[in-house]
Amino acid sequence: LMQLDREGMASFWADFCGLMGAVACSPIPTAAAITGHSPAGGTVVAMWCDYRVMAEGNYRIGLNETQVGLAIPPMIVDGFKRLVGAHRGERLVAEGRLVDAAEACAIGLVDELTATGEVVGRALQWLQRHLALPQHAFLANRRVARADLGRLFESEDLLAAESFVEGWFSESTQMALQALLEQLQSRRQKA
Repeated sequence: LMQLDREGMASFWADFCGLMGAVACSPIPTAAAITGHSPAGGTVVAMWCDYRVMAEGNYRIGLNETQVGLAIPPMIVDGFKRLVGAHRGERLVAEGRLVDAAEACAIGLVDELTATGEVVGRALQWLQRHLALPQHAFLANRRVARADLGRLFESEDLLAAESFVEGWFSESTQMALQALLEQLQSRRQKA
């Protein structure tokens, strides 16, 4: 993403919003299989799924956009708070704090922890169990229970494309992102 120009970032953001809406409003259940760290966009995609399985261990997940100077669109904040609760969500979003896998499960950000090699299989098992339920009742009840997610995507203003692109290209955000990339590269070289 760091190589994109403004037009490319606007296109990416539109596509990403489309992906979020497709997952949140999917007529069939979805499950996220999180096999490692899942900050920012990884968390955003996973949080719209019906179920989230994450690898046990020293992995982190959450919305760390504050740490790099990005404002999070309201629909994402609302979706996040739906999982972890209003007060906890407010704190985590405002601070841009990532949580480890155990805390993520304890607060409802993920539904299940398992060994890394079992994550995909456990997500598939969850889907299979739910596909075995009486489908008419399951899908009707699921649709009602998730209707609030669909409403988050009804307003184009909530997508805030212009605001997101401007924030992404602000000098402070670019500096913070560059510092984060350098930190990650340094860790990889030491490993």
